[in-house]
Amino acid sequence: MGFDFELLLKDVDESYPKDLPLMEIAAYISQIKSDAFEVNMDEIIITSDTVVIINNELLGKPKDNNDAFQMLSKLNGNTHLVVTAVTLKSVEKTKTFSQTTKVTFSNLSDEQLWYYILNFKPFDKAGAYGIQDWIGMVGVSSIDGSYTNVMGLPTEQLHQELYLFM
Repeated sequence: MGFDFELLLKDVDESYPKDLPLMEIAAYISQIKSDAFEVNMDEIIITSDTVVIINNELLGKPKDNNDAFQMLSKLNGNTHLVVTAVTLKSVEKTKTFSQTTKVTFSNLSDEQLWYYILNFKPFDKAGAYGIQDWIGMVGVSSIDGSYTNVMGLPTEQLHQELYLFM
């Protein structure tokens, strides 16, 4: 988007209260990530989190191949929600916003799901998939909302929010 930035990483406990509504979990975790960083004058810290929700169930990052297969099997042939929340933090203020996108998967065979898991190793992705990967090209039949939101950062909205934040 034309900004100079530095990527900073910190290990953060991403647990959340079990009674927290599913649609608020990404925002909660994004804020926890933001709290882990000190911000200096003339800086803005941007943190985010993405979750996948299907049938009132949150799908996080898969632990292993079988967990990834179970997640993808739930998404297969169905529509789910991808919620990404972003927190902007400066010395003076903090703001969190989120965006939701509906994603529909076509019906893929078990063989195709395993091909994706074994070749693309989606263990760092909520819901066990990256829309920008092979599975997005052959298995996503439609999206209603932001493509970059499904990738994990709603860049169009982020650009607008940064403009208003500064």
